[in-house]
Amino acid sequence: MDGSVRHRKRGDGAQSMSSRNAQLSHGKKTLGFQKVFIILIGVVAFFIIVVGSYYQALPWNVYSHGTSALDNLALSLGIQKHTHAVVIDAGSTGSRVLAFTFHQSYDGNLKLDRELFVEVKPGLSSFSENPKKGAEKLEELLEKAKEEIPQDSWASTPLTIKATAGLRLLPPDKAEAILHEVRELCMSSPFHCFNSSVSIMDGVDEGLFSWFTVNFLLDRLGGHADHTVAALDLGGGSTQITFALSEKEELLKKVPLKFVHQVSAFHTNLSVYTNSLLGLGLMAARQGILQQGNPKSSKILKSPCINPIISSEWSYGGETYVIGGPEVPSYEHIKGGKGEVSEERPIVKFDDCLKVIKDIVHHRVDKPIGLEGREINAFSYYYDRAVEVGLIDPFKGGVITVEHFTKAAKSACAYPNADQPFMCLDLTFISVLLQDGFLLKPKTKLHLFKKIDNHEISWALGAAFHLIQNGF
Repeated sequence: MDGSVRHRKRGDGAQSMSSRNAQLSHGKKTLGFQKVFIILIGVVAFFIIVVGSYYQALPWNVYSHGTSALDNLALSLGIQKHTHAVVIDAGSTGSRVLAFTFHQSYDGNLKLDRELFVEVKPGLSSFSENPKKGAEKLEELLEKAKEEIPQDSWASTPLTIKATAGLRLLPPDKAEAILHEVRELCMSSPFHCFNSSVSIMDGVDEGLFSWFTVNFLLDRLGGHADHTVAALDLGGGSTQITFALSEKEELLKKVPLKFVHQVSAFHTNLSVYTNSLLGLGLMAARQGILQQGNPKSSKILKSPCINPIISSEWSYGGETYVIGGPEVPSYEHIKGGKGEVSEERPIVKFDDCLKVIKDIVHHRVDKPIGLEGREINAFSYYYDRAVEVGLIDPFKGGVITVEHFTKAAKSACAYPNADQPFMCLDLTFISVLLQDGFLLKPKTKLHLFKKIDNHEISWALGAAFHLIQNGF
């Protein structure tokens, strides 16, 4: 019995070994098929890219920011891997974290797969008297980034934290105290923090990265300068105007060299004009306009750009002000219709407000050369104010003209509105900046969007792209 049992066990073992050999053989065949399949995909992709590029007839846009069907297939097979970057935009009115996921496509370019966007307020510059509290605010954003980025990728994911105009406008010692706390936070995070991870961003970089973001998301890079769009970014503390210059030699000679920067994007070298105007972001400009005609250092500000009925507090740059209309209020007599009572409506005299703002803009803006004829994308506060007065759809954005801002400004100045006490001032400033500052005509079209293809319009995407492409 033992022998027969042992015999059966040996037989079972022989059968098992035979079965395993068959499975191994099948596994080798499967692996062989997979290798052949992968090689075939590579050959086909190479053929399509080389031949398609030569004849400029690719079945997808080589410089498209999105993924193609071939990319998706390669990702599903594990041939391509994701790479990540975390950028914190520490602005003057709020801080935002953007956590990006990219992959490198067969065409050799980075493709954007997805992003996380989270914002907290107030801005980092508001913590000039309590820097640790400011760093704690950013720590909330890093926790959100950790939820987005896979844990096994944290150590290899670059983290950069850039402060913008808010910190540029602070006294150097206060700005440095905040940066010190933020550097400590960066070094203690699980992400890759490097020597230049934390700093105050130069306005030129802010302009160039914003311009890159818009053109990247619109798939306008990789060709001639005339194919790109101009980017107007109106932040809280500063504003940037950026566009690729035409290749006409006579035009390039007219543009001051301090505004021209060489940019290489998708195998194309472009001369890009950018000018960053510190103090002409919407909040900083508002502060400057309100201070006109008032005693220096006064915290009670009366302005011809504020309706007489207004008396409210406003804080910016660590200071709190009491805001009101001019000493001598203005009224418009409104005749009542049949059976209605006439009224004296308190108004802002548009021409008086216009004069104050024109004086400020005229002395602060270098007039750009070469913007004429460009498609213009404007965002940040341009978009926000247009939404608030009903010029564009809050979800879709839209296209308006410069004169729409002017008409909206006149309308806002003609009616008292305690819920929007600064709307007359803000819209008038935007109108003046566009026409007197940037020399745009009233009929010039402005494309106003907050997102493109469901991605935030922010300099952060351009910065993340730059980080990854240049190895941090």
